[in-house]
Amino acid sequence: MISASFLSSKNIPLTLKELNDTDVDFIHVDVMDGKYVNNKTLPFKEMRHIYKYTTKRLDVHLMVLKPSNYIKNYASLNSEYISIHLDILEDVLTNLKLIKSYGIKAGIVLNPNDEVSTIIPYLPYIDLIIVMGVIPGEGSQKFIDKTINKLKELNVLKKEYPNFKFKISIDGGINNTIVKKIKTLVDIIVSGSYITKSNDYQTQINSLR
Repeated sequence: MISASFLSSKNIPLTLKELNDTDVDFIHVDVMDGKYVNNKTLPFKEMRHIYKYTTKRLDVHLMVLKPSNYIKNYASLNSEYISIHLDILEDVLTNLKLIKSYGIKAGIVLNPNDEVSTIIPYLPYIDLIIVMGVIPGEGSQKFIDKTINKLKELNVLKKEYPNFKFKISIDGGINNTIVKKIKTLVDIIVSGSYITKSNDYQTQINSLR
């Protein structure tokens, strides 16, 4: 499955409309508070209008220090997943349970320096693991090759814990070359500028499938 990020877009409404005309599976919504990462994204009062431009399900990635301030708002949108980081200022488990209380699938994001073992205590509560292929916070970065080892580890984890049905997602630096190396190891591919900086979104999406 493909989740398209509009983080690098200069005209978000137009990008969302054009993505809506493709067969992309999800819209990846990066939410940044300017504290967890240096970047800051649109406030929710603007983001809540996303439904005017796309009917696609949302894959929400909270790059914020206090997810509990954001979960209720993003749960009110057409969200399939809401994912949080491990190194937040709040209790991770409490936030995962909060996401699930709205009937939305909960995810954990692994940064490049996070170990796979750190998510084991949360496996009963998570539906998605996003592996960052870049340092979070900026679009158009180069994929970190050692990320592939982490994806392999997660696939081993899937076999070791067959009762937990989490999906594996890769986010950051993905293009048609990188995708060949990781396609068999992931369920969801997040791609931003590779899609949105092209003249033909559908062609780029096809090249990632």
